[in-house]
Amino acid sequence: MEKIKFHKELILEYFFLSLGAAIMAAGIGIFLVDAKVVPGGVSGLSMAIHYLSGSKIPVGLLMWVLNVPLFFWGIKELGKTFAFRTFYSFTLNSFFIDLFRGDVPGLRFIRFQDHQAVQELLKQDFLFLILLGAVLLGVGLGIIFKFKGTTAGSDIVASIMQKHFGIKPGQAIMIIDFFVITFAGLVIGLKGLSPEKSAVTLTLYAFFLLFVSSKLIDIIIDGFDYARAAFIVSNKSQEIGNAIINNLRKGATAFKTRGLYYNIDREVIYTVVSLRDMTKLIELVKSIDPDAFVTIHNVHEVLGEGFRRRI
Repeated sequence: MEKIKFHKELILEYFFLSLGAAIMAAGIGIFLVDAKVVPGGVSGLSMAIHYLSGSKIPVGLLMWVLNVPLFFWGIKELGKTFAFRTFYSFTLNSFFIDLFRGDVPGLRFIRFQDHQAVQELLKQDFLFLILLGAVLLGVGLGIIFKFKGTTAGSDIVASIMQKHFGIKPGQAIMIIDFFVITFAGLVIGLKGLSPEKSAVTLTLYAFFLLFVSSKLIDIIIDGFDYARAAFIVSNKSQEIGNAIINNLRKGATAFKTRGLYYNIDREVIYTVVSLRDMTKLIELVKSIDPDAFVTIHNVHEVLGEGFRRRI
């Protein structure tokens, strides 16, 4: 049974890695390449080379070639499991980018970037086009990180920084990609690759893209706050604890503490409730002890009875 469960979890993980790679590829290949707004990292460098080549070299192929050296660095720093997931993710991501753009031999008729809706956004609502690209890029990368993979490039550096320094991937990518975007903007400006919009404008759009996508990465990994933890200091801790258990149907834990201001021993109640029960908890505490001291904290994940588990 455990072996079957392991295989099911593995299949589910690689399904989500594939989904994340496809979503990210859609953001880059369909919305960002023709807009000349680079997302940073190896994908940004690949797009710059793509422009310099007169769009002759496919973006996905360039990304795959440039990612190979970083792939071997990932093997050294993050292990074989990381390496296989990384190879799978960045290969699939590169393939999907070229597939969506019609750069795969035999499938050149696809070209989603030529769809009327995309072209209308490119000409009439450029900001919304970039926002769509940012959302797809951030969600795709977030899913890949969530299931222990990367698409190489700055993702590998971000994962290594997370491993050694505890820096969130979204924050690490923002730092790394700042320099890549600036460089790509200089290339676009010096080569005159965008007569419709200035290189400075496109660079500013790229930083906006970076900000949105990095925030989405952290949201996908950490999740939206869906619960609150409360510490309650009161002389009526027993009454409050009983009310939480009986009225809210939630557990509560009492800690023996000593208040340094008055040098008094007392109990502190700790409990976790859903967002919809937070107001009820506050009203309940106030009704029992108006002078109670309460601190409330955001909770990203709760494992245990009464709470759903995130994927």
